[in-house]
Amino acid sequence: MFAARGLAVSFSVFVMVYCVLSLAVRLCWRTVKLHSQGHPVRRVADLLFVLRMFPLVAAAAITAAFTVPSFLLLEPRAIDEPLGAIPLVLGICGAALGIFGLANAGLALRKVSRTVARWTAAAQPLASSAPVPVLRISPVVSALNRPAANRPALPAMTAAGIVRPKVLLSPTVESMLTASELQTALNHEFAHVRRRDNLKKLLLRFVAFPGMASLEAAWLEATEMAADDAAVSNASEALDLAAALIKLSRVSPSGLVDPAIDLTAALVQSPASVMNARVERLIAWSDHRLASPQKFSPWYGLAAATATVAVFAVTYTPLLVHVHTATEWLVR
Repeated sequence: MFAARGLAVSFSVFVMVYCVLSLAVRLCWRTVKLHSQGHPVRRVADLLFVLRMFPLVAAAAITAAFTVPSFLLLEPRAIDEPLGAIPLVLGICGAALGIFGLANAGLALRKVSRTVARWTAAAQPLASSAPVPVLRISPVVSALNRPAANRPALPAMTAAGIVRPKVLLSPTVESMLTASELQTALNHEFAHVRRRDNLKKLLLRFVAFPGMASLEAAWLEATEMAADDAAVSNASEALDLAAALIKLSRVSPSGLVDPAIDLTAALVQSPASVMNARVERLIAWSDHRLASPQKFSPWYGLAAATATVAVFAVTYTPLLVHVHTATEWLVR
């Protein structure tokens, strides 16, 4: 009974904190994004991702650092206290939330793995000094993956894989793009690989929560623009990438991402409005984007961390007592 109460209380606290923080993020993320305007788009993308993951990380940290220790240290083991309906229901909801997240991420990973495996059947590696393998999809495989075959359409160019990433090219890409356009397009995909955007997409599937679609769409848009910025270093390269986007958008699907391939980073698989915004940014390229953002001394972070640890060292025991009092009320 002691272990059952502990699990119920822990999951109850987790799900309550997670839901409250998720609702807060849902309500305030647009304000945060508005105040971040003017900063490099890479920072905006990182900020939106951190904001999206914050409820899970904070709920897990609070549960692990306060709820579990307070219960283990202060809850009598010998008492035969019945488990109330509220912690039982909340505990089941917390467990169900974790199971749903794992299943959602697992199914997405399974779908994309099967799709990429079909795409890479008989793929030919390109001779390249790129940091990841670049594969040319077989024309036969490309023909079999047309939308009419009730399968996800093969993107013109996409970065696939999490543990062993690779860049896939459809047979038409090399014939449509000039050498400089192809290189800037590849640089865009390499930027996705460096930033581990496919792993981030998998994590978003794990933390699925109602009403977060607009935040995740804003993150995807910022991520694509951040990869655009990372792919070019001058106005000429920006125009090359803009030309590549325009050319490949004519032969690649755009709009909503197919659920079977939403863990890949396709070059032109964005809604038309986002594609237009990306092209406009590249055409209006300015070298001031390359200016190094203001860097803060690591000593500030170290000082803040030290102060936080010192505060918790002094107040940790009283906090555990207060947390245990709150969980006792929850159990009753």
